[in-house]
Amino acid sequence: VQLQACGGGLVQTGGSLRLSCAASGTIFRDKAVGWYRQAPGNQRELVAITKSAGGTIYVNSVKGRFTISRDNAKNTVYLEMNNLKPEDTATYYCSHYPSMGYWGQGTQVTVSS
Repeated sequence: VQLQACGGGLVQTGGSLRLSCAASGTIFRDKAVGWYRQAPGNQRELVAITKSAGGTIYVNSVKGRFTISRDNAKNTVYLEMNNLKPEDTATYYCSHYPSMGYWGQGTQVTVSS
């Protein structure tokens, strides 16, 4: 299983980024998939989930700012991030939900104040 996240970068507060996560060796279509993030010194935390049958869940800190979506034909999950804040700075990963232990290298998001 390979999960390749990309799209991170350095943005100013209030900026936007769109992350992508392409999977191989696993099929996202029939599984819930989540975006997670880990800041230095912190534990990895769940940010958003897209359910296999549709529907999404967000942690309170990103509600109204982040949008998770999926393209099952491309076996890819996205995370649209708007109105970014410095506290969103972290390495972002996608994985199954609940995770099966596959993480990939993640993509770094840095929000400057």
